[in-house]
Amino acid sequence: MPRRQDIHTILIISSGPIVIGQGCEFDYSGTQACKALREEGYRVVLINSNPATIMTDPAFSDRTYIEPITPEAVRKVLQKERDLGTPVDALLPTLGGQTALNCACALHDDGTLARMNVEMIGADRKAIHRAEDREAFRAIVEKLGLKQPKSRTVTTVEDAKTFVQEIGFPAIIRPAFTLGGSGGGIAWNMDELEEITRRGISASMIGQILIDQSALGWKEYELEVVRDRKDNCIIVCGIENLDAMGVHTGDSITIAPIMTLSDKEYQRMRDAAFSIMRAVGVETGGSNVQFAVNPANGDMVVVEMNPRVSRSSALASKATGFPIAKIAAKLAVGYTLDELRNDVVGNTSACFEPTLDYVVVKMPRWTFEKFPEADERLTTQMKSVGEAMSIGRTFKEALQKVIRSMEVKRHGFGLDRNDKWLAAQRDTISELADGSDVAWPIAEETLVRKLTVASQGRLYYVRYALKCGWTVERVSELTGYDPWYVSQLAELVAFEDVLCNYKSLDQLPNEILFQAKAHGYSDAQLANLYLGAITTDTILKVRAHRKKAGIEPVYKLVDTCAAEFDAATPYFYSTYERAFTHNGKRVLDDEIRITNKPKVIILGGGPNRIGQGIEFDYCCCQASFACAEMGLESVMINSNPETVSTDFDTSDLLFFEPLTLEDTLNCIERLNGGGIDQGARSGGVVGVIVQFGGQTPLNLAHGLAKAGVPLIGTGLQSIDDAEDRDRFKNVIDELGLAQPPSGIARGLEQAVEIANRIGYPVLVRPSYVLGGRGMETCFDETSLRRYMSKAVEVSDLAETPILVDHFLADAIEVDVDVIADFSPDESSRTKLVAQKSDNPRAVVCGVMEHIEEAGIHSGDSTCTVPPYSLSPVIVRRIREQSMALAKKLRVRGLMNVQMAVKDDVIYVLEVNPRASRTTPFISKAKGVAYARLAARVMMGASLDELNVHETADTGFFAVKESVFPFAKFPGVDVILGPEMRSTGEVMGADRSLPVAFAKAQIAAGVMLPVQGNVFVSVRDSDKKHVCELGRSLTRMGFKLFASHGTHAELSKQNISATVLRKISEGARPNVLDLIRSG
Repeated sequence: MPRRQDIHTILIISSGPIVIGQGCEFDYSGTQACKALREEGYRVVLINSNPATIMTDPAFSDRTYIEPITPEAVRKVLQKERDLGTPVDALLPTLGGQTALNCACALHDDGTLARMNVEMIGADRKAIHRAEDREAFRAIVEKLGLKQPKSRTVTTVEDAKTFVQEIGFPAIIRPAFTLGGSGGGIAWNMDELEEITRRGISASMIGQILIDQSALGWKEYELEVVRDRKDNCIIVCGIENLDAMGVHTGDSITIAPIMTLSDKEYQRMRDAAFSIMRAVGVETGGSNVQFAVNPANGDMVVVEMNPRVSRSSALASKATGFPIAKIAAKLAVGYTLDELRNDVVGNTSACFEPTLDYVVVKMPRWTFEKFPEADERLTTQMKSVGEAMSIGRTFKEALQKVIRSMEVKRHGFGLDRNDKWLAAQRDTISELADGSDVAWPIAEETLVRKLTVASQGRLYYVRYALKCGWTVERVSELTGYDPWYVSQLAELVAFEDVLCNYKSLDQLPNEILFQAKAHGYSDAQLANLYLGAITTDTILKVRAHRKKAGIEPVYKLVDTCAAEFDAATPYFYSTYERAFTHNGKRVLDDEIRITNKPKVIILGGGPNRIGQGIEFDYCCCQASFACAEMGLESVMINSNPETVSTDFDTSDLLFFEPLTLEDTLNCIERLNGGGIDQGARSGGVVGVIVQFGGQTPLNLAHGLAKAGVPLIGTGLQSIDDAEDRDRFKNVIDELGLAQPPSGIARGLEQAVEIANRIGYPVLVRPSYVLGGRGMETCFDETSLRRYMSKAVEVSDLAETPILVDHFLADAIEVDVDVIADFSPDESSRTKLVAQKSDNPRAVVCGVMEHIEEAGIHSGDSTCTVPPYSLSPVIVRRIREQSMALAKKLRVRGLMNVQMAVKDDVIYVLEVNPRASRTTPFISKAKGVAYARLAARVMMGASLDELNVHETADTGFFAVKESVFPFAKFPGVDVILGPEMRSTGEVMGADRSLPVAFAKAQIAAGVMLPVQGNVFVSVRDSDKKHVCELGRSLTRMGFKLFASHGTHAELSKQNISATVLRKISEGARPNVLDLIRSG
């Protein structure tokens, strides 16, 4: 069936900001869809509120609207397109997660789509209802003769209580039309049932929840299904959860392909998925169907279905090489699977199900350290903020690779600096790398609790239990892990005993070393075991020993067909395999393909986390695009399956590998023709970009340089001058700039002495961290002593200097992004790329004024460009100082400066000589791809050649607002501070600053009230400002309530307010009574 000719313009609704449960996988899906539809000649209109995404770049759609994802905003976009003479013919809602699906449903239900003659493609409204409405879906499953847990949909707490009395506790609560399990949970008693039911009904778009009889402990599986109009159905990938039912699949370690089902059981599940897809009525595109299997008797039940591209779709696409979102988009416009090509192989059709001859493991990344008060137990409500994926020939290898991809100070399944068992054997240290006690042996009751309760560290306690001699059966029963997986872990534990039989690397037989590498053990683990430490030097020593023994990785293609056909796309993973003999010669089956073109390696950011997210992936993708423009071959190394950077057609070569020194050096040497088959290949690496992926690649910079790897862009000396607080203070002093009174501390007592000298409050700032990790405002000596220990721990280096700043109260904070083309210092400059300019200079990309005062982390603060309250004189001085810093630090590429303005004095807070999280925002606000330009500058172009000059104000205000995950962590303190806690961002743009600000708030999910009651209570220093605020609220019709002191101030200006007692006074009603009564 050819593509449809009756539609011309297609609107894609995106997912908006990054939130827990809906991450950057939808940027990947949306980007694929935009490219696919434009390839077919369709005009694509995009609406998205997230400036950090690749898909909002002008190159990916014909018209992009940075607007809130709401029915009202989409309605205005549809009308605007009609007014411009380019009416939208079709709406594709299945690629923007739950946000897009809910918005499309609302537009259908209110008649907008019918009125504007817009067709919903990909999935119609009836199909969405049948899949998302819990009652309708349950009826379909029953009609098909399939099983579901005993369940009932309810809309009131009373109905929930009645049903639970029938099925008993525990009960699983799942709200309809939500993402990431939002609002759901497991209720073990009536109090929890009432709390979760109220929360779930509130979270659901239709006020409906499904209460399931517990299937806790059952094994959970997912199938990614694709269907076309001719009813061709394929399973792209089967995914198995290591954690049993009761843990949200986004929080579970997952494995592909499915390892523990027999072929008969798998075929039964496959048939059920196809039946559900057909009965629900998803005519075209991808869907995700989840199942649970009782390990005791093999009973299979259907859990739920997502009639859209999902989080798991991105994982399945990266695991198999099958681009689900791209295929789904083309199916939505009329193609059938047999008409579409398999992009990876090139000469087969898309109707062939992918076959894997490797194992993929996905591991979630949590950031509980940002929320110390949060409940770390994992339940049906998703809590992870990112994930990493690894590929290996065996489960053991893939598991160890994914652990070291997580960047949580673990280098594998034990034998690292967080291994309690190994530390106890050595009996020389009392504290692990994460700051916890060695505490070995672990008490049995502690082990039982750690294995029974799902949490982020449970996998490592499985190892400890096996070390203590527990049986596979006992561990499996307590954890719910399938015995096959526990037996695999037990084999790793047994192999450790073999490794520990040898006291040094020299004693270790090559055969055992090879087995260790084949099992996924890292050079860092072996360095810790045999050399007693994990440092750049010890890792390189293990590497040299391994290479001398001829033990090096080979690279395999991800080809969708288990090597049945030749793959056309260079998408690789590493593994260790034995050589075989062919015509009398030793041969290794290495599938890497190398051209003669010079190569630039771009190091990605690894798993998303608070402080390092999609903004840096945007920059990495721009660097790849810049390579193409300059005729260089781009090589991406990353471990994040959610991102656009790990799409196999973003770069010329993709290596899905952990971002460690070992794995990165392996890739570089192989591309240079070194190592295996040395000299037989041509086409080398001219340099590595470490400044676009956040702190992760920067942390590798010194190790890479020590190994002789050429780095592109700002030199290491400049990076150290900016990151090392002592050296940076010298830079500031030499330029004659101002800094808050401060001092450098290398220990607790020194920090206390500095704080007493410069005065409290103080800001404790460790070096070489991202997202304000370990950064705190301390108001007295007690809090300083408590937080200094955390700052030292986070820096991860005993000698890392700690900066103690005097905190600037009531200051205005400013972010400045700069692009410059100065020549780096000779010591770290690559000789393979020209990095000199005839007229070196710096250009200010933009000056962003924060709305929150200084002291709130810049990633959490709302900011606006252009500045709204700073005088032109101050803005000019900010620009001059920023350019002076770029020149002094010899920046080549991007630089971010954070400043604070108080009493017309500009204080420099810090400088980051790399891409920052504001880079995508300022690029979208100014309409200039600064990251791409910076990459070109880093690779030899000059600002003059590229005609880069400061961009005049566009006449619009752009406001960046942060989005927070507090709803996922009830009970945590929501007060913002110097440590970043937001997961994503949105942008609002308008000629009016108040309107731009309001758009940003709406896009962030903040429902601004237009009437009602307002409680006002401010500190004495703010009372001079409160009257203007009170008068404005009164004019808008709000009724004011105020504390006694604030009421008195309002009364002086004849502003009406009702006095409300403070809680501490014991009188009623108080502010809590008012909030609870609505």
